[in-house]
Amino acid sequence: MKNLWSPWRSKYIESFKDEQSKGKCIFCDAVDNDITDMNNLLVHKSINTFVVMNLYPYNNGHLMIVPKRHLGSIESLTAEESHELMDELILAEKVLQKIFSPQGFNIGANLGRAGGAGIAEHIHFHIVPRWNGDSNFMPVIGEVKVISQDLAETKKKLLAGYEDLRNSK
Repeated sequence: MKNLWSPWRSKYIESFKDEQSKGKCIFCDAVDNDITDMNNLLVHKSINTFVVMNLYPYNNGHLMIVPKRHLGSIESLTAEESHELMDELILAEKVLQKIFSPQGFNIGANLGRAGGAGIAEHIHFHIVPRWNGDSNFMPVIGEVKVISQDLAETKKKLLAGYEDLRNSK
């Protein structure tokens, strides 16, 4: 078996250890953030969930849909939260399609530390836009992932995309 190394993933996971050891949760802290504040990554709020950009994205537009309640497992979701999570994934796909025109998406959740979750104590779902050829030699050989757009610029586009969809209803 051959291994494909992604050293940036371990740096990402390690970045949360200090906060978690203090009993803090970055998702719980983000619930009360103001969407218009460009100093945070929050882009959308609903009744039971919110959408936040990934600080260490795999690709431009990498979003996470998060329940507002601090939950460690899917089985802890209420039916209302579960339905809203799916609705928000669908909405995020529409926004990302409108803004970035990706050729595909990865959607999923890493449950538990062994499942690859960087923040295992608060479940969240990822939606990552994908393009043909977006995996290339840079991460494999150079141990570098090229993200071609600044997070602040991406946030501006996402806020406008969510606003456009809200206004078109």
